[in-house]
Amino acid sequence: MLPMDIHDLREDYTQAELSRKDLQSDPFKQFEYWFQQACEVDVQEPNAMVLATASAQGEPLVRTVLLKYFDRDGFVFFTNYESRKARHISENPHVSLLFLWLPLQRQVQITGIATRIPTAESLQYFMARPHGSQLGAWCSPQSSIISSRQMLLMEFAKMQQKFRNREIPLPSFWGGYRVVPGSFEFWQGRSNRLHDRFLYSRHDDRWDIHRLAP
Repeated sequence: MLPMDIHDLREDYTQAELSRKDLQSDPFKQFEYWFQQACEVDVQEPNAMVLATASAQGEPLVRTVLLKYFDRDGFVFFTNYESRKARHISENPHVSLLFLWLPLQRQVQITGIATRIPTAESLQYFMARPHGSQLGAWCSPQSSIISSRQMLLMEFAKMQQKFRNREIPLPSFWGGYRVVPGSFEFWQGRSNRLHDRFLYSRHDDRWDIHRLAP
């Protein structure tokens, strides 16, 4: 069937505009405002974000992870510390996040440094996870090659038996990362591909704001 001709797949973005006067001086407050709006409309999993990492050799990888909370210290997600993303971060902590909210015709891109959060903070979140998700963290050797799904289900059943009628402890190989932003870009789709883009760049204790060409 290949090649496929998809040049007619296009949409003109006309929902909203973004001007300098609309922006908060603090990018965290601007993100919170847009995030709340994404939660209020038909955006499936508004906390889904694309995480881009690169190895020490510069090999890039992207995947979608879930933002679990954010504050002025940064944006936190959780993973297996033996996964490919964790190996990349240990070699090169510079990462990028991308939130895509198509119903609002918006994107937010964040670049920053990822570091592990304290174990106590990971434990607090782990204990709030559903029981099945706690077991899943124990049974999945994330990013490793496995022989079959059946093997994974057998390991899940094994963990169910092991932790039956007892509290499931935090795995030593599982926890959170906090991405401390160095820049934010807020992107609002506009007609004729003349999108509105504003970049916040951190300089010491202040944020400089510049409009970017689409």
